[in-house]
Amino acid sequence: MPSAVVEILTDLSGTISRWSERLGRRVDLDCLAMIGERAAIAGLQRNGNVSCGGATRLLPAADGWIALSLARPSDIELTPAWLQLFAVPADLDDTWATVERTVAGLCAGDVVERASLLGIPCSRLGEINGGPFWKTTRRSPAEPSTATEGAVVQVKPFDELIVVDLSSLWAGPLCANILGLAGLRVIKVESAARPDGARLGPAPFYDLLHGGHLSVALDFADTGDVAVLRQLIKLADVVIEASRPRALQQLGIDALTPDGPAVWVSITGHGRMGPSAERVAFGDDAAVAGGLVTRDEAGPCFLGDAIADPLTGMLAAALTLTRLHVGGHWLLDLSLARTAAWAARGPVLSIDPRGIAEPRHRPFIAVAASMGRDTDAVLSEFRISR
Repeated sequence: MPSAVVEILTDLSGTISRWSERLGRRVDLDCLAMIGERAAIAGLQRNGNVSCGGATRLLPAADGWIALSLARPSDIELTPAWLQLFAVPADLDDTWATVERTVAGLCAGDVVERASLLGIPCSRLGEINGGPFWKTTRRSPAEPSTATEGAVVQVKPFDELIVVDLSSLWAGPLCANILGLAGLRVIKVESAARPDGARLGPAPFYDLLHGGHLSVALDFADTGDVAVLRQLIKLADVVIEASRPRALQQLGIDALTPDGPAVWVSITGHGRMGPSAERVAFGDDAAVAGGLVTRDEAGPCFLGDAIADPLTGMLAAALTLTRLHVGGHWLLDLSLARTAAWAARGPVLSIDPRGIAEPRHRPFIAVAASMGRDTDAVLSEFRISR
């Protein structure tokens, strides 16, 4: 394990405790243990060059290694076009065998580039070289910081601050979960047509991340519901989203607006700017892009369960807490791949597997709300009409 992983997670535990206490409610977390929470709930184990969840694999190419995720039916359907094959076998194991044989004769960069064009999550091992590992931008450059050393800048009590969580799966919801534990009020907003895919996974894991949060469901194809979304964002002190930039732009929502939420958290696979802005990534393939892997005699192996996801979620929460302290309006640009690269630094620690504790998870606070349960109540409270 890279030494930076342990150092980073220890530092994040301290940062979250320190700044949450200054802002209202202290949150003490064992961030090192939290990277294994989903594995603990779902009974997942490390499988070498196959991800813990089974949907991603490390494959040798002609000049390196790639990580490929076939987590969605569309990824499998696009495989023939991606690899320029007439067809792939119907059986998933046979599909993987065909993909592995084909990729072995191709250059890793070409494989990743073609996959990116088709929206298939695919990364080259260690493709992220150097920083910056994240970006924090003051959305109003001329806006001075009003914070002084040790002071807390907030215009209303911390437990009245509102988080609008538009994210899904793990990284963004974990950030929202930590902010909720710190006393912020979290409103989870989902597309009625495309709910959070984590609802299909182990229910206890979804409960762990979303217990105690309000649930709003909107039809993003309906102009009235899009107007509601904009009003919710206008009311928010923190917005968390994990979509490619064009998704919100198509709804007329701009993260770079100088007013609005105090903190806008943008979590993407490979960053919201530049040629990789539209690339799709999940926690496992993004970790490989950042070089965050371990090794055995056969080659690189996955270090943990989608490790780029919880790392990014905890980093996002820590940065949000510090920016709420500083005051002003901020855009936090975090990517799964760059967070993984940040954690992949430093010498590798030799850890005896016999000394590694079994994965564990935090206690459950509440059962998560069913999708859209609180839509009418939230709109009524904030006097928002559809």
